[in-house]
Amino acid sequence: MFWKHTASFILKNRLIVFICVIALSTFMGFEASKVKITFNGGKVLPVTDSAYIRYNEFKKTFGQDASSMVLGIKSDKIFDKDVFNDWYQIGTQLKQIKGIKAVVSAANVYNLQKDTAQHRFVIKPLVTGILPSAQAVDSVKQRLLNLPFYRGLVLSDDGKSTLMAITFDDKIINTPYRVPIINKMLSLGQQFEKRHNIKVHYSGLPLIRTVVGDLVAHEFSMFLSLSIAITALILLIFFRSFFPVVFPVLIVVLGVVWSLGMLVLLHYEMTILTGIIPPLVVVIGIPNTIFILNKYYHEFEMSGDKMGALLIALEKAGITTFIANITTAIGFGVLCFTNSELLTQFGLVASMSILATFALSLILVPIVFSYLPSPKAKQTGIKDSKVMKTLLVKLDVMVHHKRKAIYITALVLIVISAIGIARININGYVVDDLPQHNNTLNDLRFFESNFNGVLPLEVSIDTRRKNGVMNLGTIRKVEKLEKLISSYPEFSRSISLIQVLKFSTQAFYGGNPEYYRLPDGLEQNFILNYAGNSGKGTSGALNSYLDSNRQVTRVTFEMIDAGSKKMNAVLAELQPRIDSIFNPAKFHVELTGSSIIFIKGTNYLLKNLYESLAWAILLIAAVMWILFRGVKMIVVSLVPNLVPLIITAGIMGFFGIPLKPSTILIFSIAMGISSDQTIYFITRYRHELRHSKKTISHIVSDTIRETGVSMIFIATVLFFGFGIFAVSKFGGTVALGVLLSITLLVAMISNLTLLPAFLLSLERGIDREKIKGPDIEE
Repeated sequence: MFWKHTASFILKNRLIVFICVIALSTFMGFEASKVKITFNGGKVLPVTDSAYIRYNEFKKTFGQDASSMVLGIKSDKIFDKDVFNDWYQIGTQLKQIKGIKAVVSAANVYNLQKDTAQHRFVIKPLVTGILPSAQAVDSVKQRLLNLPFYRGLVLSDDGKSTLMAITFDDKIINTPYRVPIINKMLSLGQQFEKRHNIKVHYSGLPLIRTVVGDLVAHEFSMFLSLSIAITALILLIFFRSFFPVVFPVLIVVLGVVWSLGMLVLLHYEMTILTGIIPPLVVVIGIPNTIFILNKYYHEFEMSGDKMGALLIALEKAGITTFIANITTAIGFGVLCFTNSELLTQFGLVASMSILATFALSLILVPIVFSYLPSPKAKQTGIKDSKVMKTLLVKLDVMVHHKRKAIYITALVLIVISAIGIARININGYVVDDLPQHNNTLNDLRFFESNFNGVLPLEVSIDTRRKNGVMNLGTIRKVEKLEKLISSYPEFSRSISLIQVLKFSTQAFYGGNPEYYRLPDGLEQNFILNYAGNSGKGTSGALNSYLDSNRQVTRVTFEMIDAGSKKMNAVLAELQPRIDSIFNPAKFHVELTGSSIIFIKGTNYLLKNLYESLAWAILLIAAVMWILFRGVKMIVVSLVPNLVPLIITAGIMGFFGIPLKPSTILIFSIAMGISSDQTIYFITRYRHELRHSKKTISHIVSDTIRETGVSMIFIATVLFFGFGIFAVSKFGGTVALGVLLSITLLVAMISNLTLLPAFLLSLERGIDREKIKGPDIEE
C-alpha cells in the first residue's frame, strides 16, 4: 500500500514535486561547487587508536613530520664550479620563498663554531655567495667532507649523488599554498637540467601527495565523462530512442551533484576514494532507470495507458529497486564500521549518494516521462531480439537439464580458487596507487638507492623523568639504538641529539673531524652548556631534539617504501632488540611518524575490512530474511553471490594482485551490488509461486526469461561502467575496477545458472501455502 500511495502522490502532484526536487538540486549544486581536493594523506587510523594518539603527541612536541621535499642529482660534476654555484642559487632562491622554513644541500649547509666569549655555538653557513673559482669549490668540498654530520645526508656515500632538502612551514604544508611553491621547485629544477644536462629527481611526501591530488582531479573529470558516455551508449542500445537516453543520464548527473553536495555538507574533502563516487553514482544509478523504464514499457505494451503504466511501474518497480539499492548501500555503508576516517567518509557518502540517486530516479523518471510522448514500438522490442531470446533459452535448458554440470563446475571453480587464495600476498605500499612508470615513483627509487629513502621514520624515547635524556648512560643507549636501526638496509643514518652532540664536540675542538664523537664525562657539562645556549645567530642545537623538560628525545630516520609486509617483519624483529637496550619498565620507546602510521593503518584496515565484509554478509542476510524468510532461502540467495567473491579472491592469488585496502574493498561492495540480481530473480519467482498454478519448473523458466533481460543489461552496464577504472593511473583504482567488473559478471552468470538450479533442486520441499514474507512483484 505504501508504494501505491507514493506512486499516486508523485504523479498527482508531479509539477510541485518536480519543482521541489529541482530547487533542492540547485542548492546541492551550489554546495558541490565548493568541493576541495585533500592536501594530506587522509586519516586511516581512527582517532582513538593508541598509535595515532601518540603520533599526535609527538607532533605537538616536535612539530609536523613529513614536511620536507627533496631534490637530487647524480653526476661526477657535482663540485664543478658552474654546477655547484647553480645548485647554491636554487637553494638560496627557495629559502626566500614565504612558506619555506629551511633548505639544506651540499651548497647550503651550516657549520658550528665555538664562541668562547658567549659560551655558545654559532651557526655559520659554509657558503655565503657565488664561488669565484674551482679552487674555492674544492675548498668547500673538503670542508664538507670534514663534517661527518652531513655524511649520507646531503652527499651519498660514494660522493656521486647529492640532495637538497626543503622543509615547509607547518602552517602551509597541508594547504593549497604549497602547490605554487612545489611548482617553483620543479621550474628551477628543469632550468638546472637544461643548463647542465643533469637529471634532477624530486620526492618527499608533500610532492607525492600533491601529485596524487592532481591525478585525483584529472581522473574525476575523466571517469565522470567516461561513465556518462558508456551508460548513454548502453541505454541507446537498450531503448533505441532519444528520450530514454538523455533524461536518465540527466537524472544520474543530478545524483552526482547531490553526492558532491553531500561531501561538502559533511565537511569532507575529495580523496582518491571519494573522487570515484561520482562515476560510481552514474554506473550504479543507471540500472534504476533501466528497471523503471523497462517496467513502464512492459505495462504500456500491455495496456496502452501511459499514466496507468507509469503508476504501475512506479509502484511495482519501486519496492524492488528500493530493496536492491538498500543492499548496494549496505555494501558501501559497512565501511563505516572500520572507524577509519578515510573509509568512513567513502562508505557514508557513497551509500547516501546511492540512495539519493535512487530517490531521484524513482521521482523524476515517471514525472519526466509523463510529459513526454507515449513509447514507440521499437522501445519495447529489445527483449524480443533473437540474440537475447536464444541466450535465455539456452540458459533455461542448461538449468533444467544440466544441473549436475552446474554444481560440479561451481565446486571445481571453488577448489581452484582456494588454491589461488592460498597464494594471496597481503601487502601495501605508501606509493601503492601511483603508476609504475610515473616519474614520481621512479624518482623515489633514485633516493632509495642512493640515500636509503625519503619516507620519514621517527623514534620517540621517553625517559619518564625530568632531564632524563641528559644522563650519559641514556645518551649511550640512544647511540646504540641508532646504530641498531641504521644497520637495517631499509633505514638511513639518523639525525638526532646524538649527532648534534657529536657535531658539538667536533666544534668544541675547532672543527677537527677526529672529535666527531659523543663527549665523555669530563667534557659533557661544558659541551652541553654551549649546545644548550640559544640566541640570535646561535644554534640552540639541542632544542629540535628535546622536549621542554628534557624528558623526551627524538631520533629521525628516512626509510625506503619496502611495503607493509616487509616492514611488519622488520618492526617485529626490531621491537625485542629495542627493549633489550631500553628496559620497557623504565623507558617508553615509540616508533612513529607518517610511514609507521601508514603501516599500522594498512594493518588496521585489512583487519577491519574483513569484519566489514562479514557485516555486509550478515546485513544482506537479514534483508533476505525479511524478504524470503526461512534458512533455505537465505542460503539459496547468498551462495550465488559468495561464489563470485571466492573466484575473484582466487584470481588475485594467481595473478599476484596483493590484498590491500584498495582491493579488499571489492568484496563488500560486490556483495552489496550482486545481491540486487538475486533480489530481482527471487522476488519475481516468489510472486509467481504465490499467484499462479504453474509448476515450479515452469515458473523458473518464466523468471529466467522475464528477469534475465534486465539482469543481463544491468550487468552489462556495471561491467563496462566499472571497467572504465582500468584506464586509471592509480594502481588501486585499476584493481578495484577490473576485479569489480569480473566479480559482477560472474555474479550475473551465477544468479542466472546456480540460483535457478538451487530453486529447482528445492522443488519438492516447497509448500506454496507456507510461503512467508512480503509479496513483491518484479
